[in-house]
Amino acid sequence: MRALLFLFLSIVTLYACDTEVQTPEKELDPAKMEGVELIVLGIAQDAGFPQTACEKDCCKALLQNGDKGALITSLGLVDHTNHTRYMFEASPDFPEQLAKLNARHLGDPGVCDGIFITHAHMGHYTGLMYLGRESVGASKVPVYCMPRMKTYLTNNGPWSQLVQLENINIRNLESNSLITLDTNLIVEAIEVPHRDEFSETVGFRITGPKKSALFIPDIDKWSRWDLDIKEEVSKVDYAFLDATFYSNGEIPGRDMSEIPHPFVEETMDLFSNTSIELRKKIYFIHLNHTNPLLRGGDALREINEKGFNTAKEGAIFRL
Repeated sequence: MRALLFLFLSIVTLYACDTEVQTPEKELDPAKMEGVELIVLGIAQDAGFPQTACEKDCCKALLQNGDKGALITSLGLVDHTNHTRYMFEASPDFPEQLAKLNARHLGDPGVCDGIFITHAHMGHYTGLMYLGRESVGASKVPVYCMPRMKTYLTNNGPWSQLVQLENINIRNLESNSLITLDTNLIVEAIEVPHRDEFSETVGFRITGPKKSALFIPDIDKWSRWDLDIKEEVSKVDYAFLDATFYSNGEIPGRDMSEIPHPFVEETMDLFSNTSIELRKKIYFIHLNHTNPLLRGGDALREINEKGFNTAKEGAIFRL
C-alpha cells in the first residue's frame, strides 16, 4: 500500500511541475501585482502557429477556421516597484504582445521601457516595424542589441529609418556584460552559436530581486556551445530553452542538419541523469508548427513524466 501511495504521489509531483509556477493571467488579481514578474508572451517558432500556407494536419484546420494557435516567442518583464516594463524579442506578433504586457503594468501607458533582441532572424526583431511612422511613431524606445545587430539595424532599411527618425534608441550590449535596468533588475547577454547570417545570437540571463531566469530561444546544439547548459540551468530558477523541434525527421524530405537546433529528445537525454529539481526548472519554448508539444497528447505527457515543462502563453513567473 505504501509503495502504491509513493508511486501516486510521485506521478502527481511530476505532472504538477508543469503548472506549479505558471498562473494564467486571467486568474491573477491586479491588486496583487507586486515585485517583478516575467510573463510568457509567446511560445511559437519565428513563423508562428499556424504557419503560412501549411497544408499539414498541424496547421490546416487552424488556417481554414482563422484560429490562432500560438503567438511567436517573446517574454515580458514588469517591475511593479519602479513601474517599468520590458520585452525580450520584438516578434511579428508585437502589437498583441505589447497589449498583453501593458495589461500587467500599472504605470504610464504607451510603448515599453526597453526591448532586448537576441538576433536577426524574422521572429525576433521584425516587430520593431510597429514602432515606426506608419504605426505608433514611437520616440526613442531603447533597443538593446549586440554590435553586429546594431550595424544591421542602422545600415539596412526599413530599420535604418527607425534609427534616423529616433523611433528607437539603440543601446549597446556586449557578451557577458551586465545591464542594470532598475534597482531590482539585471540582464546579462550570453553569446550562443547559431546561424549568424546578419548578426550575433545571444541568450539572456535575467536576474530579479529574488529569482532569476535563463532565456535561450535559439541555439544550434548544446554541444557546440563553450558553456555547459546543465551548469547554466543550475544557476537560475527558470530556464526557457530552445525546443524548435521535438525529434529528428520531424520535417520529412528536408536535411535537418541545415537547420540545427537541440531536439527536445536530445535535451531530455542530456539532463536524464540530473536531479528532478534541475529538470523542473526547464520550460521548452520556441516551438515549430510541426512540434507535437503544441498539440499536447503523448509528447506533452512524456516530457512531464520526465520532469520537464513547456512554457504557456500568459504564464507569470515571479522574479
